[in-house]
This record gives sequence, structure tokens and C-alpha cells, in this order.
Amino acid sequence: MWYTPESIGQIIRSTRKKMKITQKELAFTSGTGLRFLVDLEKGKPTCQLGKALMVMQTLGLTLDITAPREGGGDNA
Repeated sequence: MWYTPESIGQIIRSTRKKMKITQKELAFTSGTGLRFLVDLEKGKPTCQLGKALMVMQTLGLTLDITAPREGGGDNA
């Protein structure tokens, strides 16, 4: 599956809401700022990856990355 900043933001937002956590609470718990979390949930493409991963970890979300098979093309 291919993810976009917008789709990741939507997943984070819906998970947070299901857990009944406010943006402020999640920002504090994950060690990020409220402004960052708002931008992340809106799908801002320039959000820092490390912080986004911290938010995802706080919510119990995982991200799977699969490398291309050998000889499957040059994506370097």
C-alpha cells in the first residue's frame, strides 16, 4: 500500500479520536508540540519523520516498509 502525508494524517487523527485523546494530550505524551500534531493530522508533507513516528508509536500504530526485490528496478 502506498501512503500519502494526507492518508497518514487521517489514520493518526481517526486513531486518536477512537482512543478519546485530545490533540493537546497526544502532543504532550508523544513529546511533540500541538502545532506539529495539527499539521501532521492535516497531512502537511514537510512534517518531520522522526516526530511523526513518535506520534504513531504513542498511538500503537506501526508502519511496514518493504524493500524492492533484487533486480526489481533502480529506485536509488
